[in-house]
Amino acid sequence: MFFVGLIIFIIYVYFLLSIISKQHKIQRKENMNSYDSSDFDGIGNQGRIPDKEPKDRAI
Repeated sequence: MFFVGLIIFIIYVYFLLSIISKQHKIQRKENMNSYDSSDFDGIGNQGRIPDKEPKDRAI
């Protein structure tokens, strides 16, 4: 009875680790595409100068 439970547990852990590995590869591939080469400080878009001219809304 112990060996049957052990076999079921080993199969469960094998599939659990394979799912985690596949999801990690998918996430790594998605993060490679979202890399921002202009973000030198790592805090995002907070300190960049905008490319567009600001609209004059006072008129």
